[in-house]
Amino acid sequence: MNDTNYMMQAIEVAASVRMRTSPNPWVGCVIVTTDGQTFTGATEAPGGRHAEIVALDTARLAKAQLEGATVYTTLEPCSHQGRTGPCTEALINAHVARVVSAITDPDAQVGGQGFQALRHASINVETGVCADLVDEQLRPYLHHRTTGRPFVILKMATTLDGRTAAADGTSQWITGEHARIAAHQLRAESDAIVVGAGTVRIDNPSLTTRLVDGPSPRRIVLGKVAADAKVNPCLEWNQSLSELLDTLGAEGVLQLMVEGGPTVAASFHRENLVNRYVMYIAPAFMGGTDGSPLFAGPGVTSINEMWRGSITSTRIVGDDIEIVIDNNSR
Repeated sequence: MNDTNYMMQAIEVAASVRMRTSPNPWVGCVIVTTDGQTFTGATEAPGGRHAEIVALDTARLAKAQLEGATVYTTLEPCSHQGRTGPCTEALINAHVARVVSAITDPDAQVGGQGFQALRHASINVETGVCADLVDEQLRPYLHHRTTGRPFVILKMATTLDGRTAAADGTSQWITGEHARIAAHQLRAESDAIVVGAGTVRIDNPSLTTRLVDGPSPRRIVLGKVAADAKVNPCLEWNQSLSELLDTLGAEGVLQLMVEGGPTVAASFHRENLVNRYVMYIAPAFMGGTDGSPLFAGPGVTSINEMWRGSITSTRIVGDDIEIVIDNNSR
């Protein structure tokens, strides 16, 4: 196997812990000894071991010879003392010969210092292997560490004629079960979820991850909710959206999912606060203009002012289509 194959294995290992490491990054590690044995590790829950330490411990448990080994990590090993010891020190003490990493950790406590410590110990360091894949895998973490704010995903379900609810306000269910399961997976990957008070009044959602095996996000409502609403316990927010993102970022929220109606969606969209749009489109028509559109309120006055993003993926989800669109200006 070559470097790319081993890094792909590390990426796969990292994916297995996506929903349990936040606010730490979900990292994968593969150690290859000089006699060809491989050992893997992934980041544990906060307070637990980092991926490199897990892989080192697994190798030692098997009584493997670590001297001269090559280590593949999806993210730069840390070099500072946090709740756990520095990974660079552990790698140096193990006398590994080579560390291959996909990307640099933008965290202020790392930021190239891990690579520097390894090189100072005469360990060969190579970077950039599968960097694009890891950039995507760690997008929320990287965004948070570089901006101080959560990565914002706006999820909406719509008909082919662009309606998100009928004239009477009902919207359950526009899409089918497979699309709803996919949306619950997004919830499980998000640290917090936000909706408007109007959605709570009309749909009374619980905003849990009952359809998938994963943690439910913190629940935030823009406005006031009744004491018996299913969304409780929740944070009732009455300040600006920018302040909300700053507050959540300071609290370690890496990914925020917006799942409100057209008013909330329009607010995040018009303030250019959405990083990624995830649209589930059903093969259905409302058949008129009296249903709710994607975004409430006036749109642009000229075609030259129309917002454009980049489609990063499309797939069939049951009977529906999932389209993922990235905001290029964020």
